[in-house]
Amino acid sequence: MNISATLNVFKLFYNPKLCLPQLTIPTFQNLPIPINTSIKAIVVDKDNCISFPHDDKIWPAYEKHWEELKKRYPDNAILIVSNSAGSSDDLDYKQAKLLEDRTGVSVLRHSTKKPGCKDEILQYFYKNKIVEAPNEIAVVGDRLFTDIMMANMMGSYGVWIKNGVKPSRSIFCRLEKSLYNFLKPDQ
Repeated sequence: MNISATLNVFKLFYNPKLCLPQLTIPTFQNLPIPINTSIKAIVVDKDNCISFPHDDKIWPAYEKHWEELKKRYPDNAILIVSNSAGSSDDLDYKQAKLLEDRTGVSVLRHSTKKPGCKDEILQYFYKNKIVEAPNEIAVVGDRLFTDIMMANMMGSYGVWIKNGVKPSRSIFCRLEKSLYNFLKPDQ
């Protein structure tokens, strides 16, 4: 259970726009590289963004795009932040280690699930001297109430992957999409 998301979702009653992304794309394959000229660091969710849910490797159709992203944002400028791999649910961080080996990118070890691990993400990028401010970070994820809400709470740039590797039929995803359709600005 994600207590952080459960507690933080109440913030939407006061500020529902916390779950609105700055950019919406269908899949990871559609992520612009570079995202924009002010972005120096990328946080990427794992499940249903770069990999099939509960898998620990890059989705085959995204491998070339993943390598391009790593070239544009080298060294410690990309960080995988998952509510599975690297979280308190990941015993001895076995999933995190496997994912790092398979992707060539660091996985955040965090005690609080998204969106509550925002301070740990900022510390990672500050410690590695990647960014000077949160607005230089893009958060790429498929969940509005965790990934995008965290991006907005951090003062970062949120990129919502609307469909992902496998379109979700969960009630939470349907609720998120309904809220997004209600709140989104006219295009």
